[in-house]
Amino acid sequence: MSEPGLFVGGRWSAGSGVSLRSLDPADQSPVWIGAAASGADVAAAVDAARAAQPAWEATPLEERRTVLRRFASLVESNRGELRDLISTETGKPRWEATTEVSSVIGKVTLSIDAHEARTPTTTVTDTASLTHRPLGVMGVLGPFNFPAHLPNGQIVPALLAGNTVVYKPSEHTPAVAAAHVRYLAEAGLPAGVVNLVVGGREAGEALVDAAVDGIAFTGSVATGRALHRALAGRPDVLLALEMGGNNPLVIADVDDVSAAVDIVVRSAFLTAGQRCTCTRRLFVPRGEDGDRLLDTLVDTTARLRIGPPSVDPEPFAGPLISVAAADHARRQIRDLIDAGAVPLTEPVDRLDTAFVHPTVLAVDGVAVPDEEIFAPVLTVTRYDDLDEAFRASADTDYGLAAGLVGTDPAAFDRFRKVVRAGIVNWNSPTTGASGRLPFGGVGASGNHRPAGWYAADFCAFPVATIAQPVPAAGTADVPGLEPR
Repeated sequence: MSEPGLFVGGRWSAGSGVSLRSLDPADQSPVWIGAAASGADVAAAVDAARAAQPAWEATPLEERRTVLRRFASLVESNRGELRDLISTETGKPRWEATTEVSSVIGKVTLSIDAHEARTPTTTVTDTASLTHRPLGVMGVLGPFNFPAHLPNGQIVPALLAGNTVVYKPSEHTPAVAAAHVRYLAEAGLPAGVVNLVVGGREAGEALVDAAVDGIAFTGSVATGRALHRALAGRPDVLLALEMGGNNPLVIADVDDVSAAVDIVVRSAFLTAGQRCTCTRRLFVPRGEDGDRLLDTLVDTTARLRIGPPSVDPEPFAGPLISVAAADHARRQIRDLIDAGAVPLTEPVDRLDTAFVHPTVLAVDGVAVPDEEIFAPVLTVTRYDDLDEAFRASADTDYGLAAGLVGTDPAAFDRFRKVVRAGIVNWNSPTTGASGRLPFGGVGASGNHRPAGWYAADFCAFPVATIAQPVPAAGTADVPGLEPR
């Protein structure tokens, strides 16, 4: 561990809560050991953020941009350190951790552009204008799967808008969070503008209960719903939820089987299936073409290297975040098999570890629960009619990502009109997203406050102003006025 778990008011210190440690999921060795933030620690962080906010809002926008550009340069200079921390604490292969670091760096320019586009200062007429103001103090609750990139995508827009931040990372990734906040502080953020509170559920609940003006959350639907309940009756707190998905991918027709399988594999199994945009449900046409695609998919899946980040050559994916997460995924797989699902891949049992090999299950005729399996697990349903497959793919309470593989633009147009999702891709993995587009979903996947390009929207509120230099009488008499 390089830093303690609290950074409050510009000072590092140990938390006063329970003992906490993060483990390397590949070998269960400790990565970070320390004390979690207590409720009192979180309250102190919110107080520090509240005290620092007016001066940070008053700081000229270009100066705020300069600090954040300096942060991007510091991440670039420490690229190897952050990559290794991400890889060690999440189990990601180094190639994937490298792409995450690049996303952290790139997010600054993207956020500056998005802030300018989404929260402009505009003169409408001689007397009417539009400006934007920050919410105030933003609480950010980060996930473990992209422990630097995803919270960064909320922290940077919040700071640009003039908010101050209290950041509670996943308890699985405190070392990444501490390095992330250190780079922000070294970039020149004034004391109290960004604050870190490492901890588990107690710290998260304390942050949500505190006098914050907004909460940005990325994580599971269960936790998102709990946050929604916790903030019931507090309409003054803006809640931005980016949650999971039970995402479909429909194969319509295939000219290039290899290319189609590449899309399926990247959609379903990247990050060991721990992306909210991962495909969970695959729809494949009956017949020889579908059979050939499935045969190739099963062969490719069996050849994927799954292992610790340290092995050479590098693996395609590493472990799940913890043994507990892997055990839960193994139970979900067994439950589906007990319900009638047929494994198309050979089981690779690595019990008592966090490794779960990518698994493909045929589920025709099986009542599959509408839930997200946050692991490399893909169910396959065969279909006879494409529009029937579209309707089945849309049969979910979630609405994050959906994809179609096929050559007919008219079919994709029909697909887009049937599915209800925030991200709809054609001949591209469901895990693919552009930083210049919004990122988020509807239904159980979120509350219509997407991240990505639209993150600026939940960091500031619009102020509509009618202003005249001197008091002016109306153009007509006040109606209903008694004569003198």
